Amino acid sequence: MSLALLCPGQGGQHPAMFDRVLDNAEVAPLLQQAEAVLGAAPQDLAANDARFDNRRAQPLVCAGTLAHWLALREQLPAPTLVLGYSVGELAAHAVAGSISTDACLALAATRASVMDAASPADSGLMAVTGLVRSDIDCLCEQFETCVAIANGEDHVVLGGRRRALMQLAEAATAQGARCTLLPVSVPAHTPALQAATDNFVQALRAASVRAPGITVLAGVDGSPVRTAEGVIDTLAAQISRSVEWSAVMEQAVERGARVFLELGPGSALSRMLREAYPECEARSVEEFRSLEGAAAWVAAAQERLQ
Repeated sequence: MSLALLCPGQGGQHPAMFDRVLDNAEVAPLLQQAEAVLGAAPQDLAANDARFDNRRAQPLVCAGTLAHWLALREQLPAPTLVLGYSVGELAAHAVAGSISTDACLALAATRASVMDAASPADSGLMAVTGLVRSDIDCLCEQFETCVAIANGEDHVVLGGRRRALMQLAEAATAQGARCTLLPVSVPAHTPALQAATDNFVQALRAASVRAPGITVLAGVDGSPVRTAEGVIDTLAAQISRSVEWSAVMEQAVERGARVFLELGPGSALSRMLREAYPECEARSVEEFRSLEGAAAWVAAAQERLQ
């Protein structure tokens, strides 16, 4: 059964996120590249509360994802798909060969910078579960917020001003929803960041972007990205357009993926995949004590599903 890789977005950073790869020779150059971008060793920054600051979080998450890919790639079968969630889509293109690892880290820093510059003051993201999309859309219209990420029929992430998000949370909770503010300080994937999209296009055009060597599914609609121009268009667009993650997962399964390995940090994507598609096998590398354990699980999962 074909393997798909999952590249997470912000929120799962933690102090031990580099522990499995610090002594891996394949990863050492990447850690040096990350230190140059971040201004500190990534493993040190991961242990600091600053790991959630947007300008550090985006390159840090990409570094964590790519470090595990570099450490694991010789032990894994060739993936047929790479899926990236929010800034993880940038890391997905580095995995797929659309951009180099050092370009990915630099672009992640630029992405954070243009998003911070375009963001209205006191904004953020909030997860809402337990309400169907039609009810969510009504609340968004009432409280001037937007759906930033659609994870499922009753699971979305909303973006907007924090005061509006809290007002919406009160109304949604009264209807039986569960609302959780996320450690993100910008209304990512909403029209409020159109200026960031426009600026990021220019940064992408200045980078050496190539057609992906592995199929990447675009976050905005789940469609396959096949050209360098498509890489630029979709990476820029998702900054100010909703990420349709449920459509991305659906497309991956329709294309034959049945085994999914999340590269970390965190395990939210693999958990969502299991819940939506229980016939598939999905786990995060962080669930294993070693990289060898993660690779062995992939091999066993593929054999079980044959």
